Amino acid sequence: MTSADCVIESKALRKSFGRADVLKGVNLSISRGSVVGLLGTNGSGKSTLIQCLLGLLKISSGSAQIFGEDPWDLSPEAKARLGYVPQVVNFYPWMNVRQMIDYTGAHYPEWDTTFCDQMLIDWELKEKEKISTLSTGQQQRLGLILAMGHHPELLILDEPAASLDPKGRRSLLRSLMEQASDKQKTVLFSTHITSDLERVASHVAVLRDGVIDYLGELDELKDSVKRLRIQAASALPRDFSVPMALRTTIDGASAVAAVASVDEGMLEQLMEKWSVRVAIEDLNLEDIFLELHDE
Repeated sequence: MTSADCVIESKALRKSFGRADVLKGVNLSISRGSVVGLLGTNGSGKSTLIQCLLGLLKISSGSAQIFGEDPWDLSPEAKARLGYVPQVVNFYPWMNVRQMIDYTGAHYPEWDTTFCDQMLIDWELKEKEKISTLSTGQQQRLGLILAMGHHPELLILDEPAASLDPKGRRSLLRSLMEQASDKQKTVLFSTHITSDLERVASHVAVLRDGVIDYLGELDELKDSVKRLRIQAASALPRDFSVPMALRTTIDGASAVAAVASVDEGMLEQLMEKWSVRVAIEDLNLEDIFLELHDE
């Protein structure tokens, strides 16, 4: 990947709050045109990482770049290429929906009013309704419209579907897929809804214990992590083990193992050594995520 292709990059990024180390050396590289889902358990630091990448929090050590610039001192030109929706969206409560859209649009020369009007219809937002009266889900929808109204080159979303109903989620995913169809545009979004990620993401980044535990293509991850169902003629011994196992559960003559990768040599060795039969099962992303985080 050339520097021109790299939209987001961090090296050994650390962030501490007092004595609490939240990010412990995050290495992350996101190329132009990719749609990256950021996965992690609650409290893993996903929001902290996003805020550090955007320059909303000052990193403790290491480095980060967006469009080749330091996020803490991002130029107006770079900011104009960004769209961002936090978990909790803050507006001017005395404005109505149309006033908020017009106010935001005035800051962007490439603002797409037609797109915003259509999104208002799709998401059933009333132009004259006061922002102070909107529900949490409605405010999240409005925040997404404002973030996408100028068709940013980089769209960063922190749990964008958390407050949306199923209809809103479908519309959001459709918009993300349209964004992904333009190979010059890049999306980074954190989510705990793995089914949404599977529908739109090209890549996945797993944040665990303050570092990126996995970063790569989603299809590659799904092709590598598998579940093995193992059956022996008699009870398996205590020292039974499976190479590359993330987790192994033994129940008499049966065992279930999740493995980081499978190859013919490993299977043959396993069957010959323990005289067992082995069946391979595919896993969905939620199963993989749980296996990766099993303690």
